[in-house]
Amino acid sequence: MRIILVTGAGGAGRTTVAAATALAEARAGRRVLLVSPDGDPTGEAYGEPDGDAYGTTGAATGGAGGAGETAGRLTVLRPDPAGDFRREFLALQARSGTVLDLLGAAPFEDAELTELPGSRQFALLRALRTAAAGDHDLAVVDLPPLHEALTVLALPEQLRRYLRRLLPPERQAARALRPMLAQLAGVPMPAQWLYETTSRWETELAAVQAVVEAPGTTVRLVLEPGPAAAGTLREARLGLALQGLALDAVIANRLLPAASDDPWLTALTAQQHRHLEALRGGAGDLLHELPHLGRDPRGPQDLALLAAVRPGLPPVPAPAPAVEDRRAQDGVLVWHLPLPGAAKSELSLVRRGDELLLGAGPFRRTLPLPAALRRCTVTGAGLVDGDLGIRFAPDPGLWPTPS
Repeated sequence: MRIILVTGAGGAGRTTVAAATALAEARAGRRVLLVSPDGDPTGEAYGEPDGDAYGTTGAATGGAGGAGETAGRLTVLRPDPAGDFRREFLALQARSGTVLDLLGAAPFEDAELTELPGSRQFALLRALRTAAAGDHDLAVVDLPPLHEALTVLALPEQLRRYLRRLLPPERQAARALRPMLAQLAGVPMPAQWLYETTSRWETELAAVQAVVEAPGTTVRLVLEPGPAAAGTLREARLGLALQGLALDAVIANRLLPAASDDPWLTALTAQQHRHLEALRGGAGDLLHELPHLGRDPRGPQDLALLAAVRPGLPPVPAPAPAVEDRRAQDGVLVWHLPLPGAAKSELSLVRRGDELLLGAGPFRRTLPLPAALRRCTVTGAGLVDGDLGIRFAPDPGLWPTPS
């Protein structure tokens, strides 16, 4: 299944581009799911109070974030952060009932729960997993602005790492031995429900991470040409590369007409097109241009004018890290990490055990070392044309010797 994640600068028109993309793909004959956290773009948001913006008979949303089936080829899924939070909290409370009773805690009721910060991000991740599990040909996901989107997409991997460090699954003792171990240690052993909850979270997070890292998942970046556009594009390419995500298109949105008799508009257009040239230099063939309609998009006719990318565009895989064996030449192995747009002054590298803590600009990621490099020591690193090469020398005490 193909998944297109739409993000970009705040206010650049991400939701409109996501809706236009979904409409174009549906009209091309594909079964499309549009995930829209900010509302239902098939209805009043585009001037269609009867919910028929896409030529379907309606697009409902499930009360629990479920997908509402339309009579056409397009379905809209609107996540429900408040409902998701209440269900998860009440389920955790029910599983912890015995412990809470011993503590004398007063349980919460559904009606008194209000969502906490972060609920929206987790609801979006659940919607992403739901989208991948469906029988659609394509899912178009309207993500938050760039930095928040990258944070959300990195959450599954980060949280799984935290869970493994705080509650290692191999430390879970057999139930029959737990009382004895508690006496020997002199402290209470973690309750079984805690391990069971952790295992359930691990399974759910792994499923979402698999969707994010799937070869068919790509990112579409929406920008409005302006002073910050080129910098946002550079940061986007760097952040996406660090997370191993493929960028399949850069949308230059709301372009003013090149010809005008109005001097004020002519000057504004010239300024915008100078920034557009900078985007062309950074995006190359990935750049697609969308016109400014002179009004807010309303209805399927306007959305049809904003389908910049040809439907069915095949995904382009992101460059993957690779290990180069140069022991015969200079006695090292080189781990190549693609980081387009990175600057040496913005990079930080720290090895901790079998992991590499990599910082690139405002982004951070902890990467597990390939098996061969775990038996090596780091001897240096260099950045050349967006390729970070980290040199590793085999450790004589750990490296296998030929028999």
